[in-house]
Amino acid sequence: MRVGIGLPSAIPARASNLVVKWAERAEAAGFSSLGVLDRVNYDAYEPLVSLAAAAAITEQIRLVTMVVIGPLHNAVLLARQAASLDALSGGRLTLGLGLGARLDDYEHAEIDHRGRGGRLTEQLARMRDHWEDGQVGPRPVTPGGPDLLVGGSSGPSLLRLARLADGYVHGGGPARSFASAASKAKIAWEEVGRPGKPQLWAQAYFGLGDPAAGRSYLLDYYAFTGTFAERIAEENLETPERIASFIRSYEEAGCEELVLLPTTADINEVDRLAAVALR
Repeated sequence: MRVGIGLPSAIPARASNLVVKWAERAEAAGFSSLGVLDRVNYDAYEPLVSLAAAAAITEQIRLVTMVVIGPLHNAVLLARQAASLDALSGGRLTLGLGLGARLDDYEHAEIDHRGRGGRLTEQLARMRDHWEDGQVGPRPVTPGGPDLLVGGSSGPSLLRLARLADGYVHGGGPARSFASAASKAKIAWEEVGRPGKPQLWAQAYFGLGDPAAGRSYLLDYYAFTGTFAERIAEENLETPERIASFIRSYEEAGCEELVLLPTTADINEVDRLAAVALR
């Protein structure tokens, strides 16, 4: 199983040059990928802009969105942005797309959240068409466009993944939750007659240097969930032992790439995580 690290692009009060310095150090440490989150109504950098900055300072590390809220974007313009980033990075982009759980993001973008599932399905198909015909924006380096990941574990989400994407991205939780969702993704894949199998990605949060600050960040970031934010904060991986155990459990569950997202903007977290996850 490969291990990636998130960029601190959605952590408030970060230094202006932190994303590029973090990306440079993460590649030097040997992480497989750099992940970013997407949120409109929050002090967070735009995800594809963040990855473009990271692409400029790196050469090999993969760039992945965990995930972009697809229905908040125009399909043609998003296809163009993704193709541009894929081309500028030498074909290193993996584009994860999802619906987003925060209705306030839709409100601030002045986009109706109703019907967003159908819009995401249509968006996936249209993006593939644009990448293949090459009429809008540059041609991606990756034939047919960047790999597409889809989140969600509902029936429509799994069908969307099986028909139109290259893989599944899990939003967090214990390994048994990932294993259950991954099994459903594989079944959906087989039922539509796709050859091979879907890519299986997952994410989790970590914070080794300052657990209290990490907890405070998660409680704020997920405040919209009410009391469930406490559970998310409790799952923050705060010790080397918890991280090592979590990585083992996900590897045993069949995860192919696990991206660990930081909960503080301390760049030394890159080295702390590398010492545990990449040894």
